[in-house]
Amino acid sequence: MPLKPRDLDLPEAPGVYLFRTDSGRVLYVGKATNIRTRVRSYFSPNPDRAMIPQLVSSSDDVDFIVTRSPNEALVLEKQLIRKHKPRYNSMFKDDKTYPFIAITKHEYPRIIYTRRPPKGSKIWGPFPDAGAAKRVIKLLRRHFGIRDERDNVPFGYEDHGGLEGYNSRVRVVQSVLDGDAASIIKGLQKNMDIASETMQYEKAASFRDMIAVIQKTISDQIIRSRFYTEVHAVGFAHRGDFGNAVIIQADEGVIQGQVTYPMIHRGDVGESVSLLVAEHYSSQRPPKILLTPKDLGSDLKKWLCERRGAAVEVRVPERGKLAKLRRLADRNAELHVERAKSRSSGKVEQQAADDAAELLGMSRLNHVVCFDMAQLLGESRVGASVVFRNGRPEKSEYRTYRVKDEAADDLRMMTGVVERWLKHQNEWPDLVILDGGKTHLSAVLRMLDSHDLAGVFPVIALAKREETVFTEDGREFVLDRKGRMIVHARDEAHRFVNSYHRKKRSKGSLRNPLENVEGLGAKKIQALLRHFGGIQGIEHASLEELRAIQGIGKELARRIHESFRKY
Repeated sequence: MPLKPRDLDLPEAPGVYLFRTDSGRVLYVGKATNIRTRVRSYFSPNPDRAMIPQLVSSSDDVDFIVTRSPNEALVLEKQLIRKHKPRYNSMFKDDKTYPFIAITKHEYPRIIYTRRPPKGSKIWGPFPDAGAAKRVIKLLRRHFGIRDERDNVPFGYEDHGGLEGYNSRVRVVQSVLDGDAASIIKGLQKNMDIASETMQYEKAASFRDMIAVIQKTISDQIIRSRFYTEVHAVGFAHRGDFGNAVIIQADEGVIQGQVTYPMIHRGDVGESVSLLVAEHYSSQRPPKILLTPKDLGSDLKKWLCERRGAAVEVRVPERGKLAKLRRLADRNAELHVERAKSRSSGKVEQQAADDAAELLGMSRLNHVVCFDMAQLLGESRVGASVVFRNGRPEKSEYRTYRVKDEAADDLRMMTGVVERWLKHQNEWPDLVILDGGKTHLSAVLRMLDSHDLAGVFPVIALAKREETVFTEDGREFVLDRKGRMIVHARDEAHRFVNSYHRKKRSKGSLRNPLENVEGLGAKKIQALLRHFGGIQGIEHASLEELRAIQGIGKELARRIHESFRKY
């Protein structure tokens, strides 16, 4: 079954997305500031890359890992590309890497900026913002007198205390890079206050900028840290008895990926997490450090150590980098539980469609269109059609219709609207529903027969009185629970047409929707009207047809298209 963006349930958050096959193979890895918006762009009728249609047709699902910022997504994307080697990603042919800050293992350790850290050095990074990393090195060297890659002490710094004093300063610098920058920030804040009090405002601003550089650099450390050596972080979220667990796996300082587990939650988070841990690590080796939302208990900890054949440290971190990593796991678990819940509801909606098909004696009802009308004292006469696919409303396919002819009665209006709808269909639905009774059904069937479309698709009418259905073969029956999707479609059409009707009445008249389109002037409106023969032609034009008009670009075509579909 082809991928559809409405079925993916992706978060509006920064992170990476992975196009996968049913077998789990990763075909493409991408990064995004907003995952949902970025992935939806792959389903545009005019994709910006030639490989996209093939990628979409080859994929069965889109997975995601949420990060705290777009910078973190940038680093994680590169790591996942290296790990999975996806077919549709461009490989990094020059093996270019992001820069690190490294402290070497020399007798007098040196702090360096490098893309390939020396063997045995302690490293921090990688840093997508290379400039920030360089500024931090410069600041730390000046403040603590740390040697550079050429073994030079900063100019003007007087080195006292010998090797022991030097190594103590190096330990402070390591603490800052590990995220404990409170001491240096406190000192800089004090210097900033003194400079400000003595009206040395440029100097005060310099100290302020130093503090900002340190804080920014520290904030970039969640995706890669030298602490993340064989660390797994467990996140958990639930909605009632429906739970979802996520295990983020990090090794050699880099987040490698995540595993998700939908599960039944019985009310105790510790118990649910313990069951998950026992299940997951029964088939693979536990890590050195396991981060969990609740303590696991001595028996399970002992079992983990036996499975690993070495010590396993189980932590419930409250602060620091490991706590940030575990909170990231919770964030992903929250998003996955919402996604799983939404997909589960999709199954319920499909079941409702299948029940309705069985009730009507049809093989399927995966594509349903329902019509309704609205008018007030003969004024502001409008109609609407709503579409349900697989039991779910497909709002992008909703349409509204203005009744311009002299048809004052509901029957003629309904027939006219359905007739206009016919002219713009590329596929016929499994069922058309009319909000009305026998007379509505008879009038529409006569119109279909006049166009040689009788019997091409089934039509029923649904009267509000006792929810009575009228069919083409003369049957009449009251809907039971199996007809809930039919009632839902009728109620949605009624809501939609009345919403549209109220909007038009509140304006005092049925205005031209093109008047409110940003960037669409009088000349372009005239060009559209001439090309399509009137407002109705523009209303039913596709994006491709709109873009064919000179002066109408991709974004303007989208705004024109949407102006007829707002409600």
